[in-house]
Amino acid sequence: MTADLPRRLAVALGMLVALAIPAGAATCDRVDHDGQGYVICTVPADAQGDLQIWQDGADGKPLRNFNNVRRSLRDGQALAFAMNAGMFHPDYRPVGLLVIDGQELSPIVTGGSGGNFGMLPNGVFCAGGDRPFQVIETRAFATARPDCRIATQSGPMLVVDGDLHPRFLEDSDSRYIRNGVGVSPDGQTAWFAISNRPVTFHEFGRLFRDGLGARDALYFDGSISRLYAPSVNRADFGRSMGPIIGLVGQD
Repeated sequence: MTADLPRRLAVALGMLVALAIPAGAATCDRVDHDGQGYVICTVPADAQGDLQIWQDGADGKPLRNFNNVRRSLRDGQALAFAMNAGMFHPDYRPVGLLVIDGQELSPIVTGGSGGNFGMLPNGVFCAGGDRPFQVIETRAFATARPDCRIATQSGPMLVVDGDLHPRFLEDSDSRYIRNGVGVSPDGQTAWFAISNRPVTFHEFGRLFRDGLGARDALYFDGSISRLYAPSVNRADFGRSMGPIIGLVGQD
């Protein structure tokens, strides 16, 4: 079995998700964990170079949606999957750090604040550095300053060094459709997940920690969470977004 979805994470009808996929391939799958349904898009290290973040179009204005991202691709390219990649201001500019093609477009924010973004510890997802994929607590990232081809900051962290965020409550009644990213302990696999129905932070964090075995995972957002994944017939349109992350394949 390749490093895609661990065997302990089952899909509907009791079938296991552990799929043997070729190196360099990426898959999106519908899965169940603790009675909740999710879509998980798995990106192995060999496909890291095809993972991109989009913010602005050629006119310098935010792209804002999946259709505009698709229109921005070169001839012969296709969008394999995409989702919102962090929180944003009313003008759709990112709240925290954003790096695209090695260029810092928005600075890191290390202080705590109200709202989910400032619920410390928060963190940064980084691809293309010393390891293919990393999720790093924000202040550790600011100190280490690892090289990243792409990076996005959000919050809170869902899983921090194998533990759920300390402020998550098992009996919370705060439920939203949520999305985020987790990384395998060896940094060779990234899992991009979104819930099918509203879930708590605790439930979503357990998906990454217990279902996928991630030691570090980062929340992207809640009520605005959207996914474009044609391989599972999912296309959540109708909402403008700030940064968008996704995988580019061949048409």
